[in-house]
Amino acid sequence: MYRKEPIPSFLVTIGLVNAIIGGLNDRTGLFSLGLATVGGAILWRWRLQQPTAQIPPKSQIYLSAASSDSVPTLKKTKRKRSI
Repeated sequence: MYRKEPIPSFLVTIGLVNAIIGGLNDRTGLFSLGLATVGGAILWRWRLQQPTAQIPPKSQIYLSAASSDSVPTLKKTKRKRSI
């Protein structure tokens, strides 16, 4: 599991360590942060395992050769630099 999803697994490990340290030392902030990190990592892992919906590619419409003749050609004009 760790090799497939290294970031969520790392976050679960860090969150569990924070929760254990916070729980043993009566640090509710660290305990809450650890639980929130574990919950977020589990949610992220669950989200990664969900099948993604395949969006069909849009059809592309190209201009015909006749329509390109009606577009004027742009020319680059050189301006003199004023000093």
